[in-house]
Amino acid sequence: MALRIASVPVLTGSAADRFEEQLAKSEKKRGKTDFSKKIAEARKILSKAKLS
Repeated sequence: MALRIASVPVLTGSAADRFEEQLAKSEKKRGKTDFSKKIAEARKILSKAKLS
């Protein structure tokens, strides 16, 4: 038996505008994480491991 495909709701009007504004704000607030120390630690551990 086939399942009916549900339609995807689309934002329009002021709801769409508000969503885009909130999206822009959250993109600006987004922080960046520096993983360079963790990568260095992982490489050190892997260099000691005899994998091959």
